[in-house]
Amino acid sequence: MVACPCEVCASTDARDKRLRSSILVQSPTTTIVIDTTPDFRYQMLRERVRRLDAVVYTHPHKDHLAGLDDVRAYNFFQHRAMNLYANEMTQESIVREFPYAFADMKYPGIPDLRLNRIDKDPFTIGDITITPIQVWHLKMPVLGFRFGNFTYITDANRIDEAEREKIRGSEQIVLNALRHEKHLSHFSLTEAIDEVRQLGVPQAWFTHISHQLGKYTDVTPTLPPGMQLAYDGLTITIP
Repeated sequence: MVACPCEVCASTDARDKRLRSSILVQSPTTTIVIDTTPDFRYQMLRERVRRLDAVVYTHPHKDHLAGLDDVRAYNFFQHRAMNLYANEMTQESIVREFPYAFADMKYPGIPDLRLNRIDKDPFTIGDITITPIQVWHLKMPVLGFRFGNFTYITDANRIDEAEREKIRGSEQIVLNALRHEKHLSHFSLTEAIDEVRQLGVPQAWFTHISHQLGKYTDVTPTLPPGMQLAYDGLTITIP
């Protein structure tokens, strides 16, 4: 957190250096990113991502959207528009926040974006099939996504039973766990642990972690078997 002197923000452990939450999903032929955070440019540089086929959005909050402008580099090197997959609410925010990318008269070098609307139906990008899962971020509907036996959910504090059924059978899940104390729109750590147990997923990583949760080395030993804190740069293999 900017200007914070706490032990997490001052930690020298790389696993305590928490940028905004996003994941890259890659198959032998397709590379996609979930959300373009304000840290998107640095994240792509850090991981040396040379090709990007599409961006898929969970919801329109700034910490998941604000880095979109930097896809222009992929436009330049790949010589094509970037496909964006988002629900109607998020598409409206994209157009509102980046109007110059959708203007009739476009300035040279601006992002070239192609909007693709998604809802609750599965869709495919390249050879990756994605099943949307609607969760609740207080009163905002947010999309999580399932890729085979792997499920990714961020910015949630409630999951309806019908959507839980889409998750069950997953072998791995990434789920938000903001802090120890209850929050109005995010799962706390205890709530996230309970949710994983209800879903019956054997391996879980907790993400969207604030500095209030504590240091990686302090929290990790307290977690139940099969549950871990995620960290920036973590690589997970999907069977």
